[in-house]
Amino acid sequence: MSTATQTRRFEAEVEQVLKLVTHSLYSHKEIFLRELVSNASDACDKLRFEALARPELTAGDSDLRVEVEFDEAARTLTIRDNGIGMSEDEVVANIGTIASSGTRRFLESLSGDARKDTQLIGQFGVGFYSAFVVADEVTLVTRRADAPAEAAVRWQSKGTGEYELSTVTEARRGTSVTLHLKPEEGEFLQPWRVRSLIGKYSDHVAFPIRMLKDVEAEEGDAAPAPTIEWETVNHASALWMRPKSELADADYQGFYKHIAHAYDDALAWTHNRVEGSQSYTSLIFLPTQAPFDLAYSGRDERKGLKLYIRRVFIMDASEQLLPSYLRFVRGVVDSDDLPLNVSREILQENRMVAQIRSGLVKRTLDLLDKLAADEAEKYAGFWTQFGAVLKEGVAEDHGNRERIAKLLRFASTRSEGEAASVSLDQYIERMAEGQEAIYFITADSYKAAANSPQLEQLKARGIEVLLMCERIDEWMMGYLQEYAGKKLRNVAKGELDLGKPGEGETEQRKQDEKDAEPLLKAIKAHLGDRVREVKLSRRLTDSPACLVVDEYDMAMHMKRMLRAAGQAVPDSAPVLEVNARHPLVQRAGAEGDTAADVAQLLLEQAQILEGAQLDDPAEYVRRVNRLLVG
Repeated sequence: MSTATQTRRFEAEVEQVLKLVTHSLYSHKEIFLRELVSNASDACDKLRFEALARPELTAGDSDLRVEVEFDEAARTLTIRDNGIGMSEDEVVANIGTIASSGTRRFLESLSGDARKDTQLIGQFGVGFYSAFVVADEVTLVTRRADAPAEAAVRWQSKGTGEYELSTVTEARRGTSVTLHLKPEEGEFLQPWRVRSLIGKYSDHVAFPIRMLKDVEAEEGDAAPAPTIEWETVNHASALWMRPKSELADADYQGFYKHIAHAYDDALAWTHNRVEGSQSYTSLIFLPTQAPFDLAYSGRDERKGLKLYIRRVFIMDASEQLLPSYLRFVRGVVDSDDLPLNVSREILQENRMVAQIRSGLVKRTLDLLDKLAADEAEKYAGFWTQFGAVLKEGVAEDHGNRERIAKLLRFASTRSEGEAASVSLDQYIERMAEGQEAIYFITADSYKAAANSPQLEQLKARGIEVLLMCERIDEWMMGYLQEYAGKKLRNVAKGELDLGKPGEGETEQRKQDEKDAEPLLKAIKAHLGDRVREVKLSRRLTDSPACLVVDEYDMAMHMKRMLRAAGQAVPDSAPVLEVNARHPLVQRAGAEGDTAADVAQLLLEQAQILEGAQLDDPAEYVRRVNRLLVG
């Protein structure tokens, strides 16, 4: 029995995804099978969990499984599960829309090299649509485990701008996805081909994946016609519970791609079994590629670390099992001791969960330490993808702050180009004789940091400076004030301490300050309350002026970012440091309108070097023009 069929349009973004999938994604097209089997496995996991509280959901059919069938005459391939199933609302929500914050970036990315396009699908939860790479029509029939037979739903689409939806009668719970294969995709009607793909991509799925096989009747049987039997074609066991000695790298990589819906290999992994008062198994992976929205979303509602209890999937529990700065980690944790009816609220308050969390953090940091020490090139790739997120741990994880700081990488005045390749340990090893502090500068960009006039004196003395130009750096450095017994000093804040001066140097400094006093007063008079103070600079050797703030004040570029985000930031005038030997500074210390213009120009140039927007750009241009023609 079937109700009247409704025809609905996809959301605009889904329609775009389908169009690109259908016409652009031609490489590695066999991954559609892995995606559909993974979805079926997830449905079985969900039913097994719900059946803990409602055992009637699996009554009469408790053997959870995935089945793959062919119909050569109809040219169809069907992937069926007897898992949780979906209601009509769930079908519309899960297939008719894409609830991913990165969908627009996904769509933009799909316009590039088609050989790379396929790798993007799994990062955005749109793996179901990969069916349209090989099929010109897809039919889905599903019934929730708690719904009557007559409440099943049929969804059908040709991958264009619309789909059909109707209510049908289906005796079996779960979901079947039938692919009407394109004429050129006959290889996926060959049992040997599908078996090989299941072995390659889905052997680690913890539920039996079954295919039909022909069994010839024994000689002498009354019925010589062949009979049909089901055959399990995967290991159907929890990979993480198997001994490491039985597992090859290919097994781990296949499992990673399954749980992470990834198309590239994992960067590294660690597989551990903990015995004692708290017994659990963990298998955690470091991805190679970051999703587009990793740095800006997912801190509160995170997925990626699956919690099992005695092989029963409970939930994606990254929020409880890992801090947010490790939200890139993927994997599974299987506990022997947690109660099967655990909820998110219980997890948050459970002492055993806190122990597991502590152990997982330690193992993740151990894995990163090992990667950094043994495979520097791989770690450099990791840092490029995930470094900005790892930096959050400096502020959020006080207990592991020193360990996290050891993993940080920065560009510096001695490194080649913008690559962040210098560790704090490397910096300390090559500190100049008598140098007591680790010097750094924060700026809006690498070039702004590398070319800052505030570095001139340090460069002249051969002192290395770390160049920090990510949005998070100023906030992070507010929590990282010391490492390995060395203070970290922002060269744009407070007095620049370059070591204990000699007696002659001290006397010369005092004399310079006395000689410059009339000049400094004159410039301050020209600038008024636009600056808090005009000082003789110890930072500058070539440039005429720069801006600095007090030791514990917020950096100027941080103030700009907060204002741009709508945050209230207290106004405070900066200090203008000047190089008294520079001709422009000497002109600014004179009397008259020209000297006032030069003084204002010195301040505005220093603001531009800091990346600030001038309050009155038009007046700045007029001032420059007056000086040029004067």
